[in-house]
Amino acid sequence: MDVITTHVNADFDSLASMLAAKKLYPQAVLVFPGSQEKNLRDFFIQSTFYVFETERIKNINLDDVRRLILVDTRQPGRIGKLAKLAQRPGVEVHIFDHHPASPDDLRGKVEHIREVGATMTILAHILKEKKIPLSAEEATVMALGLYEDTGSFTFSSTTTEDYEAAAFLLSQGANLNTVSSLITREITSEQISLLNELIQTATRYTVKGVEVVIAKASSNKYVGDFALLVHKLRDMENINVLFALAEMEDRIYLVARSNLEEVNVGEIAAAFGGGGHPTAASATIKGLNLPQVEEKLLSYLEGRVHPVRLARDLMSFPVKSVEATETIERAGELLTRYNINVLPVMDKGKIAGLISRQVIEKAAFHGFKNSPIRDYMSSEFASVHPRTALSKVQDLIVGNNQRFLPVLEKDNLVGAITRTDLLRWLYTSANRPPHTLVEQDLSSIQPKKKWILQLMEERLPLGVLALLKTIGEKSQEMGFQVYTVGGFVRDLILRYENYDIDVVVEGEGIQLAQALAEEGKCEIQAHKKFGTATLFFPQGRRLDVATARLEYYDHPAALPRVEHSSIKLDLFRRDFTVNALAVHLNPQNFGELIDFFGGQKDIKERRIRVLHNLSFVEDPTRIFRALRFEQRIGFQIAKHTHMLMENAVRMELFGRLSGKRLFQELVLCLKEEKPFAVIKRLADYGLLKFFHPKLKTDRGVENLFQRLESVLSWYNLLFTGERYERWLVVFLGLVDNLTEKELQELLSRLSLSEKFRAALLQHRRMANQVVDRMARLSFLRRSEIYFLLNPLPTDFLLFAMGKTDSEEVKKALSLYFTGLKPTKVSLSGKDLNRMGYPPGPIYTEIFQDLLRARLDGKLHSQQEEVEYVQQKFSKQETRLRV
Repeated sequence: MDVITTHVNADFDSLASMLAAKKLYPQAVLVFPGSQEKNLRDFFIQSTFYVFETERIKNINLDDVRRLILVDTRQPGRIGKLAKLAQRPGVEVHIFDHHPASPDDLRGKVEHIREVGATMTILAHILKEKKIPLSAEEATVMALGLYEDTGSFTFSSTTTEDYEAAAFLLSQGANLNTVSSLITREITSEQISLLNELIQTATRYTVKGVEVVIAKASSNKYVGDFALLVHKLRDMENINVLFALAEMEDRIYLVARSNLEEVNVGEIAAAFGGGGHPTAASATIKGLNLPQVEEKLLSYLEGRVHPVRLARDLMSFPVKSVEATETIERAGELLTRYNINVLPVMDKGKIAGLISRQVIEKAAFHGFKNSPIRDYMSSEFASVHPRTALSKVQDLIVGNNQRFLPVLEKDNLVGAITRTDLLRWLYTSANRPPHTLVEQDLSSIQPKKKWILQLMEERLPLGVLALLKTIGEKSQEMGFQVYTVGGFVRDLILRYENYDIDVVVEGEGIQLAQALAEEGKCEIQAHKKFGTATLFFPQGRRLDVATARLEYYDHPAALPRVEHSSIKLDLFRRDFTVNALAVHLNPQNFGELIDFFGGQKDIKERRIRVLHNLSFVEDPTRIFRALRFEQRIGFQIAKHTHMLMENAVRMELFGRLSGKRLFQELVLCLKEEKPFAVIKRLADYGLLKFFHPKLKTDRGVENLFQRLESVLSWYNLLFTGERYERWLVVFLGLVDNLTEKELQELLSRLSLSEKFRAALLQHRRMANQVVDRMARLSFLRRSEIYFLLNPLPTDFLLFAMGKTDSEEVKKALSLYFTGLKPTKVSLSGKDLNRMGYPPGPIYTEIFQDLLRARLDGKLHSQQEEVEYVQQKFSKQETRLRV
């Protein structure tokens, strides 16, 4: 069962988003986790032409739920009883939300999260992309949620995407008259009284130069739509920052609004147990009276309001730059001349990219000093306006690991802020109060760190978790720092099952491996040249241990040279940011996620991104890995990474790869769950020509791959226990259109052995001949089918089964696998000897005759075999033939 839900006290955006999600998950059940806001309850009562099929949560058997779709929230504390369901193993969580991240946010297998004005905006764009039609009534309800959550597009959280979503809903027939009548509500006498009290008590405070208004009111009973009254007060008095407190029944309701970046009301509401956006937030407070809440609020404001400085206060100008057509060598000269580390690259007067000293030095080292800068510049970069707050600048430089931030005004480069500029500003701001944002983020100059111990405890088997703790404890004893790294960490965050553990040691990896092997009584295989070792545990688990190292390349496409290093440099040598994550295993830091290069963000945004611009030049096979990951985990190649891949193909670096490396990469591609999708992407990038120019991926090849995958799925379900090479079956499909001469050329390019080449060519030839013969014959006995097919390996028979269009041939092959191949003769050589037949070539003839008779259903038991032999083979004749 699939369930779509939202937060308690649901509003129109929640309702609209649930309805939109229902269009994406038509079989799902709509469930409210708790009460709705009063205006939504009134809507259900008064609107007779909208029919919503919702189910009460008490009527849902939570054990039947396999997928939970969350809209307009991802906080477990806001979805009532369904919070336990969201964290249950086996339940797939999909999230659609527009709220800022919080530390306790749920994570989903599918996440669509963007800070726009309404969650409905995110879903509207998805509906538009998928071309899902809406009725006029559905579009109206969705528009209602969009208009309410953006304050009819007047709230500062409104984005251009919200306007685009509204345009889409209008194109689907949304009725704005209906939206207007439902959003514009008359206020009651109780609400008028409460609003008047707010006006009378509104008090202005100046906190660090920022004016903040606090208004208070009270009522013996609950008065709905308090947020509406706060909006009216803010609009009437033109207030930039407003905190409204209302004591009703046994609790205090806080509603806050801010138009200034200096005051993040979501952060302050969170301190009271609530939440929301930087511009709009709320909280419900129990156990305190109004004066106590106001005193606490003022204390929080003192620690959390910070005046904003702007980019123009920090930027340097004028900025040294270089034209995109200039050479790498010229850029290096400018960096040296002006003692700087990054240059903006200009094209026709506009900034087109950035290039760093590190990239220039690597490119020059590899012999590309005369290449144009545009081939190696970073075309994906953040920029800011002169009026951008320095808090945003800090997020971009630290969060995006971008050392140079251009300042643009009307697309013109007017200044630049470097990492050094930011550090200097942070240092001079060191006298700020301890709770300000800047002080909290000083440590962020180091890698992003996050504790994922809870995730490890939830996802990892107890044995794996115990092993990781043992590794950390042993490393601590030896004075080393140890981390688990790479795909294991990536898949842990993605919540995929992967227990292939790699650990990296800041110290001596082989020494640690030897100590672990001695303690765990397991085998060890060490490679001193690389500082690595592999442990083989009795229960079948293996562990790879490596000393932290860096790699460098003597020339493009060369194998790397290795030197000892730190965890940061070890991670930097890896292929993609999503694989450059580590988890600290030493006891005092156990479960701490280390992210130097933005891998967490790329996983969240499902993006494959290289760590530096010469990544594919140094190792072109990373392109194969990128395309395999893209298809395997459904990620997208980042724009700049895509450009670098195209550049590497254009430089024909793959021609420098050995045939052995090309073969290894091709096999890995063919072993993927969706091999044709990977091969198709290789063709998209023009990579197949490096194997053979005649390889293609047209509709015929695609159909053949689909048939082969169906055959392999069928064969796997037989559970024969017989091994075959899946990649070889698919490889035969890829090369099916090649002539024998062309196939010989390909096998030679891949540096395959003469023996392998000869066997593959012979078996392919035999498979095609056998299939042609079987298709021509109108009838074949079971024994004839067996002796035709038995000389061929299983891989080639499976290929033939997928390739042939003849239903009769497919049936014959199916019969061979399921009924004929398992057939065995009961008699043995010893039995024939006891029967008086001397050993010799006659045995082969006897056994073949017996097997043929068995296959054709003439013999069924050992006794019948004895009688058959005695009748057909006289002992006197056999002696003469020996």
